[in-house]
Amino acid sequence: MAETIISTEYSSEMQQAYINYSMSVITSRAVPDVRDGLKPVQRRVLYAMNELGLNADKPHRKSARIVGDTMGKYHPHGDSSIYESLVVLSQDFKKGMALVDGHGNFGSIEGDGAAAMRYTEARLKKFTQEVYLADLDKNVVDFVSNFDETEKEPEVLPVRIPNLLVNGAEGIAVGMTTSIPTHNLIEVIEGMELLIQNPDVTTEELMTCIKGPDFPTGGIVTNQSELKAIYETGKGKIKLRGKAVIEKAEKKSEKDRIVITEIPYTMIGANIGKFLSDVATLVETKKIPDITDISNQSSKEGIKIVLELRKGADANKVLQGLYKKTKLEDTFGVNMLAIVNGKPEVLSLKKILEHNLAFQVELNTRKYTSLLEKEIGKKEIQEGLMKAVDIIDLIIELIRGSKTLKVAKECLITGNVEGINFKTEESRKQASKLCFTERQATAILELRLSKLIGLEILALQKEYEDTLKKIKKYEKILGSRKVMLQTITDDLIYIKKSYGLERRTTVDNVAEAVFEETPIVEQDVVFVMNRFGYVKTLEKSLFEKNEEAVRQESKIVLFCKNTSRIYIFTKNATVHQIKVIDIPLCKMKDKGIPIDNISNFDSSKEDMLLIEAGEQLHNKKLLFATKKAMIKQVPMEEFLSNKKTIVSTKLAEDDELLKIEVVTGDQVVLVTEQKKYLKFLIDNISTMKKVSVGVRGCKLEDGDLLKDVILFHSEEKTIVKIGNKKVDVNELKLKKRDGKIESL
Repeated sequence: MAETIISTEYSSEMQQAYINYSMSVITSRAVPDVRDGLKPVQRRVLYAMNELGLNADKPHRKSARIVGDTMGKYHPHGDSSIYESLVVLSQDFKKGMALVDGHGNFGSIEGDGAAAMRYTEARLKKFTQEVYLADLDKNVVDFVSNFDETEKEPEVLPVRIPNLLVNGAEGIAVGMTTSIPTHNLIEVIEGMELLIQNPDVTTEELMTCIKGPDFPTGGIVTNQSELKAIYETGKGKIKLRGKAVIEKAEKKSEKDRIVITEIPYTMIGANIGKFLSDVATLVETKKIPDITDISNQSSKEGIKIVLELRKGADANKVLQGLYKKTKLEDTFGVNMLAIVNGKPEVLSLKKILEHNLAFQVELNTRKYTSLLEKEIGKKEIQEGLMKAVDIIDLIIELIRGSKTLKVAKECLITGNVEGINFKTEESRKQASKLCFTERQATAILELRLSKLIGLEILALQKEYEDTLKKIKKYEKILGSRKVMLQTITDDLIYIKKSYGLERRTTVDNVAEAVFEETPIVEQDVVFVMNRFGYVKTLEKSLFEKNEEAVRQESKIVLFCKNTSRIYIFTKNATVHQIKVIDIPLCKMKDKGIPIDNISNFDSSKEDMLLIEAGEQLHNKKLLFATKKAMIKQVPMEEFLSNKKTIVSTKLAEDDELLKIEVVTGDQVVLVTEQKKYLKFLIDNISTMKKVSVGVRGCKLEDGDLLKDVILFHSEEKTIVKIGNKKVDVNELKLKKRDGKIESL
């Protein structure tokens, strides 16, 4: 086979390939279709279950079987994504209307995962059968080939409600996301009814029916006034708040409690655990100190998180603090993106309803066209049978006189009597006038003699009358848009009455939570870190009583305020900061917590060059020195930041930090690995920004590197050990920075 080499620009080929890939992800994986509100994987799971006959009145079937059928026939993208979709479709705390009846462990609202697919079982809900999968046999939607063209699957399911609104949608595609909140089934149907009655209905009028999102977890939507703009543009932020009640103590021995009974939709899953953790942190850091106990008493009956308060606490203030500081109040980002005619489009509330109404009209047109054709076929057969009953003796004579079925059938259709033996010439003459249709002839030849009983003939006539009524009804629906819309409305009313649920989420305009933190009472504490990297703070009085024992057990001891910060400068040219208030105030026997837990400092990968309390560094300068003798002074103000970690300095290539010291004294001695030195005034070292490399401290000889930096006061006698030799640095010769180093 000859190869064809196409010469093309690499960048344009990559661009086109990426566009093709992204459109495939958008349309075939992550974003739902506006017509049925389902992603392909969800649609295929429901269709596979329907094909397996997993109806609501049938036993549950293993999830592994459902996943296997879906993957093998329709969705070859891995079993985990299919099972995850099946699980979500069964979770009534994620979906406005759950579509799958799960049996077994299908996860919990608190983020517990579902059991493996080999353990769980599932079947369709009656709601899903009636509203999502009915009429698939009536040619209401197009069927397309599956991935290997061995099966047929529906392009879209014949969903009879705006599922995009009822069950919402979440999906991350390439370059775009969809995030549609769930809504109340009754309200959405009433919105559809309003649109059918008045195609020019405004968003404001629609919102008299669809008041806002209705999340399965309940809660409160607090920005009702902003919903109109969100529904008109398809984008915006919905503010959610959990529902909580304050239970006053009835007895003196009891305490007031805050009981959270409903949570924001965004809190489901791991965020419930995070909420409890955040509350504990707020208590530990004394930002909300009035909570004495936290307990999660949630069960199958619903959410119940109990916060016990200390006596005399202002419960309303605590609740406002929880709204302000935790996920108990959160935002839900809305981006109503869906696939419309094969392309992604951000839709308004009215547009979604309009697209769904157009889809319902199409479904019903195809449904009643199919039913009409079926009834016309039945009418034809019934007319033939009734006509045959009237001349049944002739037909029996014709059949008995025919040598083959083909001859008898031809006579019934065309009146050809050749090759047929009749008892009389009159019978032959009557038979030559027969002109049944092919369908009628087939039905007559298949007619059982028991159908000639009088009652059966009457039943045939009644069936014929019913068929005529149905034909008239279907023609009326197909011939009038008004009747078609009324039929759709009747359908929607039936669904509303059969499956509608009361609204769970309250929609209102609620004032923003106001919370003033309890000011921290400033006090002197002692920061302590042991050799294993565990840190804690001690009250100053406690430290003074046990100073000797503390210093023996500790690697670092710093005096500081509980309102200050601890700065850690590392060899990796970073500076980490820790709020002292975040460090637990402990008793002597308490171990404390690892420093890694409350900062970005990683003791296993970073070497500490300097650790100091913020007030000790106030208005001070830090001396930075590197192996290649680059030095500089940097004001402490350079490192003041709200970030936990920032870069402390810039290093030249193949250089590394040697030392960071708080600048004290008036002179400095640089000592090299070859035991040479240079002494000069600290004022010779430039004060620079943290992003600078610095200036050269001394001229190093080949192969030599800086080993130590000694700061001292010239007025004080300072003896240091260099190698094995004790040296009085005051006696060393004073030179200028960047001079030639000398031997000791």
